[in-house]
Amino acid sequence: MERGLDLLVSIIGIATVGQYLWSMRAHFQSSGMSSGAKIISVVVAATALFFLAIIWILPQPLLAKIVGLVIQLASSALFWWAIARSREARLRFVFDADNPHGLVTEGPFSYIRHPFYTSYIIFWAGWGIATWSIWAVVPVAGIFVLYLIAALDEEKKFSRTDLAGAYEAHRKQAGLFWPRLRW
Repeated sequence: MERGLDLLVSIIGIATVGQYLWSMRAHFQSSGMSSGAKIISVVVAATALFFLAIIWILPQPLLAKIVGLVIQLASSALFWWAIARSREARLRFVFDADNPHGLVTEGPFSYIRHPFYTSYIIFWAGWGIATWSIWAVVPVAGIFVLYLIAALDEEKKFSRTDLAGAYEAHRKQAGLFWPRLRW
């Protein structure tokens, strides 16, 4: 059972990274890959290999693997919900030099302004939990910082477009990565 769960966590991890790669070509509309996107791609590949090594080399508690796996699957659900709600928007890829030309405020975007980045952060946190290693904190924190920089860059770009007013109203309703608490 132990090795079976190692295999399942590994397969889900690789498949999730694969779906992110798929989205780079099939969902996001950018003319090229920015240097920031290349950095994120290198960090993603290195972190995936690091987590695969930890899963297969070090022992993890059964509960950590199960919780990590559930979190990974939840991140995929959020990712695909965001894909379904933003198909027509022709969103730009991370760190694209061009300003955004559309605003999505439905589905997960009604709660979170950056559901794609949230899904990525949740995924890496889940895989980190599955590894049950203190060393997983470093790449997960690094990835969080990269996605935070990317989200803030996009927010700044919205302020320079005709969508600035609509985006400001959206900011008041939806959280950056987590839903706003409404009392």
